[in-house]
Amino acid sequence: MQVVLLGTGTPNAEPERSGPALAIVIAGRSYLVDCGPGVVRRAVQASRNGLPALQARNLERVFFTHLHSDHTAGYPDLMLTPWVLERQRPLQAFGPPGLQAMTEHLLSAYQADIRQRLDGLEPANAGGCQVQVTEIEPGLVYQDAHLRVQAFAARHGDWPAFGFRFSTPQRTIVISGDTAPYPGMVENYAGADVLVHEVYSAAGFQRRSPDWQRYHASMHTSTTELAQVALQAQPGLLVLHHLLPFGEPEERLVDEIRAICPGPVTLGNDLDVF
Repeated sequence: MQVVLLGTGTPNAEPERSGPALAIVIAGRSYLVDCGPGVVRRAVQASRNGLPALQARNLERVFFTHLHSDHTAGYPDLMLTPWVLERQRPLQAFGPPGLQAMTEHLLSAYQADIRQRLDGLEPANAGGCQVQVTEIEPGLVYQDAHLRVQAFAARHGDWPAFGFRFSTPQRTIVISGDTAPYPGMVENYAGADVLVHEVYSAAGFQRRSPDWQRYHASMHTSTTELAQVALQAQPGLLVLHHLLPFGEPEERLVDEIRAICPGPVTLGNDLDVF
C-alpha cells in the first residue's frame, strides 16, 4: 500500500507543484484523490518511475474531497485522456453533492470531441469515456477486495467537504482534504500509519492582510494547529501537502510543526512515494 503525491500545490500556479492530487496504490490498482491541473501527466510520470498502476489507461477511480477549482480542474483530463489512451471501463467518481452536475456539464462541453472520436476514424471504445458518479455522505463510500474507503466531514467553508480513510487490515492512510480545525479531527486521524494533511505557515500568516487572515483561519489549518492535532492523533508519518508558506521557506513549515510535535513529519513534493 503506497501513497503517491501527484500534486502538492494550491491555486497558486507554481510550476514545480501541480494542482492537488494523490493516489493510493495497492495490488496493482490505483485510487486517486482529487484532480488538480496536471494530474494525468503526473500519474504517467509516476508510472514510468515504477508504478504501472498509474499508467493512464489504469486510472479508473477517483475520490473528490470537495469541488474547488484547484481540486477539479484536471477532471476533464482524467475523463478523456486515459480514454484516448485506451481505458476501456467507465471512470468511477465519488464526491460531494454537486459532482453529478459538474460531470454532466463537462461531458456536455466535450460532446463534440467525444462524438468525433467515436464516429470518426479513431479506433475509440464506447466505455472509457463514460463516468459513473456516486455522490457521498460521511461513512463507508467504497469497498473492494483490497481496501475500504470511509469519508468523514471536513470544515471548508459552507459547502460539503470530506477527508478519507483508506484502510486494509494492515495499514491505514488518512487524507485530510482542505479543512480548518473542527471537533472530531483527532478521532478521524487516530490510527493512521500515514496522514497526508494540508497546511499553512503560522509565521507567514502574520503578514497576510486581515481579510486573507479571516479566510485562511476559517478554511485551512496552520502549522501550530496541525502540530497540536498530531500530538494527540499520533500518526506514524505526517506528510504535508497543499502547502501555503506565505513567503516563508517551505522547510519552515516542518520546523514550525516540530517545535510543538516531535513525531515524524516530512514536506511532501510532487512524485514522492510513501
